[in-house]
Amino acid sequence: MPKLAYSFYQSTDVNNLAVQLLGKLLFTRIDGELTGGVIVETEAYKGTEDKASHAYGGRFTNRTQVMYEKGGLSYVYLCYGIHHLFNVVTAPKGTPHAVLIRGIEPVQGIDIMLKRRNMAILKPNITAGPGALSKAMGIDKRLNAEDLLGDEIWIEDNGIVFPVDQIVSSARVGVDYAEDHALLPWRYYIRGNKFVSKPNK
Repeated sequence: MPKLAYSFYQSTDVNNLAVQLLGKLLFTRIDGELTGGVIVETEAYKGTEDKASHAYGGRFTNRTQVMYEKGGLSYVYLCYGIHHLFNVVTAPKGTPHAVLIRGIEPVQGIDIMLKRRNMAILKPNITAGPGALSKAMGIDKRLNAEDLLGDEIWIEDNGIVFPVDQIVSSARVGVDYAEDHALLPWRYYIRGNKFVSKPNK
């Protein structure tokens, strides 16, 4: 299946892109080990105008620098000093939009994911939530600012398109600091999919 082209990531409509990423396949190849899953949950972060975004108000730091690059790169950061979170940088250069990948349904290298997560059997929490999926996929700071058309981390189009009534939009998770923007319905997930993080009702 083809990797998503650079042109896909250049859209300035980050919410539409967050929806379009649902059903796409995220892969990593770490130390020769291939893992992958269908994206079932995303969150949109709309650059300088979004109070929940790391780039809000034009914030430009060593950490956020990659967000200002041309769409089609990874943005990986450490949350609470514990979890690595994987984001897709989108929009043309200079527009710091990003989509957080919050949940995937495992399809490739499940044995490797179980080992990384120290789990004996496959349960939904293996990849439900951005920290869990990063651990399962072997994503850490080493994959920050990586080309999403490279050989270590990439997204493929498998032709899955979910009908509108199967996609739920809700408030983003853990962004209370964003005040009124915390209520924006910019989290998207597949209704009824067990690999979606909570809350998922």
